[in-house]
Amino acid sequence: MKKPEILDQSLCWQAVLSRTDNGDGSFYYGVKTTGIYCRPGCSSRLPKRENVEFFLSCEEAEAKGYRACKKCRPTELGKEHYLKEKIVTACRIIESSSEHIKLADLAAEVGLSPYHFHRLFKKYLGVTPKQYSMYRQSVRFGDHVKSFGSVTEAIYEAGFGSSSVAYQKRNRKLGMKPKILKKGGEGLTIRYGISSCYLGAIIVATTGRGVCAIEFADDPEDLPTLVQARFPKAKLMEGGGDFAELLEMVVRSIEVPQQAHNIPLDIQGTAFQLQVWEVVGSINCGQTLTYTEVAQRMGKPQAARAVASAIAANSLAVVIPCHRVVGKDGRLAGYRWGIERKQQLLAKERTEET
Repeated sequence: MKKPEILDQSLCWQAVLSRTDNGDGSFYYGVKTTGIYCRPGCSSRLPKRENVEFFLSCEEAEAKGYRACKKCRPTELGKEHYLKEKIVTACRIIESSSEHIKLADLAAEVGLSPYHFHRLFKKYLGVTPKQYSMYRQSVRFGDHVKSFGSVTEAIYEAGFGSSSVAYQKRNRKLGMKPKILKKGGEGLTIRYGISSCYLGAIIVATTGRGVCAIEFADDPEDLPTLVQARFPKAKLMEGGGDFAELLEMVVRSIEVPQQAHNIPLDIQGTAFQLQVWEVVGSINCGQTLTYTEVAQRMGKPQAARAVASAIAANSLAVVIPCHRVVGKDGRLAGYRWGIERKQQLLAKERTEET
């Protein structure tokens, strides 16, 4: 939210009444009877309207003689934003470099100690600087495979030291060799199994390297068609008896989401989609993020609509928990497998987490 030059008194008061706080320091309010100023979302007892005045900044409030509230700590908002900007800057440095940057050098670039920088980076992104650097190399490799004529050329352009390292790291993300990726997955044989869970009929499809699709439907006979539509050039066939264990593992991950389930995945998507799905996968069971919050965690705060498109393209229902992403006001925005299933998933997760 861009900070306005003149505050709308009526809107500001409504924000205080509803305890609305966008977290961006758009304005603060001071209470004349206490001499304290707060953020609009402060949990303190609501003051009377005639005792309230509004300010654009903490400095403006303090110049009028107000003290910062100890509950909502409005002065810490600026510091938090300042530190987040430093981490965003570090991400940009990593993304623009074709080589791994040492932690100490990266911390020095943004003016923080290595220990403090490492802790903040993990706090805001959920991964370490080294893990993020490895991920960005992997993403660059995928992009270059699509655009370069030579896979070897793509390996070194992405910053990997050897082809073995590139294949090892990339396969953790896609589960398929780069030459197959370059051809759009043509020639794959996909095996599948059908079962049921509390969300209805479910199909689990795998390339052999990992699960590539999980779909729901009311009628189990519709499920193979859904998978074939995602992979029109692939050969689709039912899995044998050895497929039952994997099928049971996926169903259990849906029935008991709070437990860790080591399911091999064959994730196929663009570099941006992979980044979105990785952030989505980090959302804890029973919790949600908005599309904007996912974009912010990616360091791309203006990409909320693109995030929504990437989520809609997810082929791995529940395992990549896109149901944990909601609209700005908390509403359950569109879900490819139906809003009712999204409601059921979130309700079950929240019940079991309490």
